[in-house]
Amino acid sequence: MTLRLHFTAQDLSRIRLAEGARPLLELSIGIRLLQERTYPVRFDAWRQRAAGHLRPRLGPLFDFIPALGSSVDFLDMSGAESLETSLEQMRSIPARRVVEDLEQWVAGREDLPRYARQLRDDPSLVRHLAQAVQDAHQGFIAPYWPRIEQAASADRTVRIQQLAEDGVERLLRELNPRYLTWEPPVLHVTTASGRDDDVHLGGRGLLLIPSVFGAHYPAYDYPDDGQPWITFPVRDSAHAVAATAGSTARTLTDAPASLRALLGRTRAIVLLVIAEHPACTTSQLATYARTSPASASEHATVLRNAGLTTLTRHGKRVLHALSPAGQALLSSAAEA
Repeated sequence: MTLRLHFTAQDLSRIRLAEGARPLLELSIGIRLLQERTYPVRFDAWRQRAAGHLRPRLGPLFDFIPALGSSVDFLDMSGAESLETSLEQMRSIPARRVVEDLEQWVAGREDLPRYARQLRDDPSLVRHLAQAVQDAHQGFIAPYWPRIEQAASADRTVRIQQLAEDGVERLLRELNPRYLTWEPPVLHVTTASGRDDDVHLGGRGLLLIPSVFGAHYPAYDYPDDGQPWITFPVRDSAHAVAATAGSTARTLTDAPASLRALLGRTRAIVLLVIAEHPACTTSQLATYARTSPASASEHATVLRNAGLTTLTRHGKRVLHALSPAGQALLSSAAEA
């Protein structure tokens, strides 16, 4: 049995690749992983570390996000790209919607979790749930986030290349071959729950979201008021992280002496990192250069003002890239 997503030509033209992993969506999948023990051993070390951050106040999250099955709608963690935006949206959910979502979620359930009863009686308690989400993210996801971003960024480069060279058909075929099967014009999705259903996208397209924790069964949703989405596993995430770390380590030690003399060691490293990781964000730049975000931003500004790098905005993201002058400087330094 599979979930079948039916595409029209308009849907195919509206397929989008998310810019990166979603922090709270990774958290949601991670909470399921902590409850479901049949996943590969590669998550065992993470589970052991995460167990040290388990606290009673996080209990409601495990009630509302079960190992299998749907989570309550007001805990949808897929939409916003940032932690802050997601938490603000959760705290400002109208009381009526909290109650409606709870009633829909508990329909047909024999045992209603205690916190669900409390929340139904006092919807303002959703603020405490938002705090639990923040605490869980801090313990389960935040320590690994730079590595997750690196792996997702490397994977996105590969997917974009597939799309450019062979079109959307190959992109869909190779997203997750074991659990996603592309038989035009239908994408067959094998879900953890074994759901059997037909979904017609109706011209809304599909948003493809990379996931490190969602290494097997895809997560998905097709909301009434937004674009349907589905997760796909970041390929070779361990290799991508290792390759990125190795590249950055070489950057830290191999910056030419002439470049260090001209720019200073840290600024030279920042310039080389931007060259190695075009379109990186300031937070990624800081991670790769092993410096603070404030320092990375300061050095990037100096380099940009000198005409050695460029800055573009994509939505709320600020992306750094090498300018022709910066490329010429690196080329001359390498030849010196």
